[in-house]
Amino acid sequence: MLAYVLRRVFQSLLVLLVVGLVAFAMFRYVGDPVENMLGQERTQADIERLRQQLGLDQPFPVQYLRFLEQAVQGNFGLSYRQGRPVSEILVERLPATLELAFVSGVLALGGGIGLGVFTAIRRRGWAANAIMTLSLIGVSLPTFLIGILLIYLFSVELGWLPSFGRGDVVDLGWWSTGFLTASGLKALILPAITLGLYQMTLIMRLVRTEMLEVLRADYIRFARARGLRERAINFRHALKNTMVPVITITGLQIGSIIAFAIITETVFQWPGVGLLFINAIQFVDIPVMAAYLMLISVMFVGINLIVDLLYYAIDPRLRVDRGTGGSE
Repeated sequence: MLAYVLRRVFQSLLVLLVVGLVAFAMFRYVGDPVENMLGQERTQADIERLRQQLGLDQPFPVQYLRFLEQAVQGNFGLSYRQGRPVSEILVERLPATLELAFVSGVLALGGGIGLGVFTAIRRRGWAANAIMTLSLIGVSLPTFLIGILLIYLFSVELGWLPSFGRGDVVDLGWWSTGFLTASGLKALILPAITLGLYQMTLIMRLVRTEMLEVLRADYIRFARARGLRERAINFRHALKNTMVPVITITGLQIGSIIAFAIITETVFQWPGVGLLFINAIQFVDIPVMAAYLMLISVMFVGINLIVDLLYYAIDPRLRVDRGTGGSE
């Protein structure tokens, strides 16, 4: 078990190094931040002096190694646009993104697993067929279009929910939350549905497919022959074995919620790190862009590392294969 964990951790660190290298290399071709930071009356001496202050006159390997050294310490430099520490800006914006991702993840997991089990058990009912038909909307429509449609219906036509912003928030130390205010909760509904709907439909369809496959297994027929109740068969035996392959895909979808929050935050002008990244691109704010991608990469890789460990713990076949010297 220890060797497996160490190997997965090493692989995760390697992925983060590669992501950081690719991101840092890409940012060299998105534009020159000095052009945006200096006014029209700049001189060549001003340009050279600012490039030296920012360290942009150094070779690429030196810049990258310095970025990694500071990133490990939680220091991502100063924002070219705001002139403030990037870590301070991220701390201000991160609660909004994490709360949105949390609510969307709960919606995707709870709704996806629940509806997947229901449509598998009641697969011939009209309700299950209606749910499967409606799920095509969540799979087919792009996220930004779903957000626009929800804004038009619930904000413009009905006027029930706000169309942008986070609403009122309460500061709890360094954390700001909208869970404790009515306007904050109302502002969270549409973005959370927009972000979680696509993931929910994918999880629902996956759970349904795996559940139907398990329900056809011989041990399920044997359980029915023994006279076990359908509830015990469906939830104690079938659902448990259904979740083994679902865990991996679910982990990827939860990571995608955090990564794809950038689209939802742009549509709803949600003041999170995704919207911060979009604004940073417009102003070629390289430290903010690099810090955002590293932050998202750490979250995504961390989630997948946890999923790998859970999969290893739940599936006894992996432990047996390793114990006998077989492959995973």
